Amino acid sequence: MRYLSIDLEATGLREQDVIIEFAMAPFCTIDKTIPTFLCRSTFVKCDSFEALKPTLDPWVIEHNETLIRRAHSEGLTLDRFKQYLIDYFTLPEVQNYFGTQTGTKIILFGKSMNAIDLPFLNRDLGWDFMRKYFHHQVLDLSSVVRAFVDRKLLPPETVSGSGLMKHLKMGDVAHTALEDAINAAKIYLQLIG
Repeated sequence: MRYLSIDLEATGLREQDVIIEFAMAPFCTIDKTIPTFLCRSTFVKCDSFEALKPTLDPWVIEHNETLIRRAHSEGLTLDRFKQYLIDYFTLPEVQNYFGTQTGTKIILFGKSMNAIDLPFLNRDLGWDFMRKYFHHQVLDLSSVVRAFVDRKLLPPETVSGSGLMKHLKMGDVAHTALEDAINAAKIYLQLIG
């Protein structure tokens, strides 16, 4: 099967937090490839770091200041972000890769996407947009890993992203959207053999 691995970075994990970076990386479980020429990443406009700082968690202040500053200065507005995605999904090479020209919808994949990515995207892009381009079924790496832990195929510490990366000898979690989207796809391909 073919999936679109997505990842986003945000100002936090609360309902009022906002997307600051979004990335997508298609991958295929049949030939175990990630066509990097189809991978994309963009910043999404947000308020300035100074304006957001009083509401940010300490971890975000320490680790995401640079991303927030770049999102504020370089990011796309939500309308432009939506158009950026439409432009991508209508590229002939993307349509050919996923077969969307025949009505097939893209299946989203990601780590913790049910708890983080999908709620933010549904809120910011809208229900109609999400249903137009994406299949209602998704594949969440966190759920897959928990199933592997339950089957005793992975140790319990792998339920965290950093624990999983260390177990698979892949280094540390990058906390940049594109690298995390690509790494999530690589992890899944490695887990399924």
